[in-house]
Amino acid sequence: MRTVLRHPDFRLLFGGLLASMTAESILLLALAIWVKDLTGSDGLAGATIFVIIAPRALAPLVGWFVDRYPRRRVFVATNLAMALLLTPLFAVRDAGHMWIIYGVAALYGLSNLTVGAVLSRLIRELVPADLLGEANGVLQTVRQGLRLIGPLAGAGLYALLGGGMLAAAGMAGFLIAAAVVGGRRFAASPDRPGDESTAARRWPSQLVAGLRHLVHERAIRRALVGYGLGSLVMGFTESLIFAYVDQGLGRDAAFVGVLVTVQGVGGLVGGLCSAAVLRRLGELGTLAAGVAFFGPAALALGYPNMWLGFVAVLMAGVSLPLTLVGLHTLVQRRTPPELLGRVAAASEAVVRLPQAISIGLGALLVGVLDYRQVFTLVGLATLLAAGYLWGGRRLSPPAGRPARPRIPAPRPAIEDRKDDAVILARNPGR
Repeated sequence: MRTVLRHPDFRLLFGGLLASMTAESILLLALAIWVKDLTGSDGLAGATIFVIIAPRALAPLVGWFVDRYPRRRVFVATNLAMALLLTPLFAVRDAGHMWIIYGVAALYGLSNLTVGAVLSRLIRELVPADLLGEANGVLQTVRQGLRLIGPLAGAGLYALLGGGMLAAAGMAGFLIAAAVVGGRRFAASPDRPGDESTAARRWPSQLVAGLRHLVHERAIRRALVGYGLGSLVMGFTESLIFAYVDQGLGRDAAFVGVLVTVQGVGGLVGGLCSAAVLRRLGELGTLAAGVAFFGPAALALGYPNMWLGFVAVLMAGVSLPLTLVGLHTLVQRRTPPELLGRVAAASEAVVRLPQAISIGLGALLVGVLDYRQVFTLVGLATLLAAGYLWGGRRLSPPAGRPARPRIPAPRPAIEDRKDDAVILARNPGR
């Protein structure tokens, strides 16, 4: 971790991201709690996360934009725009204004996708290839560590001072991020538009270039198929967790913030271990391990017990940074630089859109089925997805360890004797 932080360009980017990620951690859960308080509906609260993820459908356009324009300026402009777009939250007063929260959540999701695509290219340009896993691990450690304080801070700020102060805190974080990264140029000067040949300037072809790369690169394709299948059910938990707290534990919605904070402890552990796991298992193996941790966590949440729930969300916390570090590092190492913005955005869409669909389905299922049955389904399905990913781990061996070549099995001894007999018959003098 200290090795990658010695790079001054990465430290500058890290400082801006720290402010931006703090704002994100404060807002994400608090927006859903706000909707729950306004409407009293678990499904509508979970649907807030769906609204945030839904803009991933615009991933090809966002990725093309990131590859075409200077990355540092896009990062700064996106954070400034997000600070401005939080201002409508000051007008929310009752359930009739819920559409404002959903509108801000959708724009927040779009900005988050943009920053993620920019970040993939900036890290690739600023950090040596052998430190990509460590750089991603540092960012995930901080992101998950913020879950220790961010959700509780956001929920507490909302409960004590209302949504207006919540919006103000988020605006401050995004403005600081823009000021830190925009105030000084990177020494490596990656702030330049992407290079494109004349033949490649036809924008319809450019929009789908990232998706084509995902299809043709075997390791990335397997990662996205496996993780995407897992995401089809993982999203159920965004709505299920409100039902678990309300119906299972008999507590109010704000207690979700406590569970998310415990999840942050697991995320911190997973983030700290992610670089070491990556060196040992490779990208696909790390991704498989992360998805596998989610399975027993979901199964445990099928039984409403607070202490068991703490263990379950702790395991779910370990899962997230492992999956993200494995996937992001795989994409960065297996993608040409000029395509990285589009491929990063497209990979996020391929994973997050199934999750968005499952969040929407989860919001419906929580009102129809017993949440315990759905948690069981989630646990079994994610274990199957983890098995599929683990089966392809040889496609991305650990750095410095080449893939094992296939050695043909030796023929049976009896066949060797037959061949020798044939040779002797044709050459009796031998």
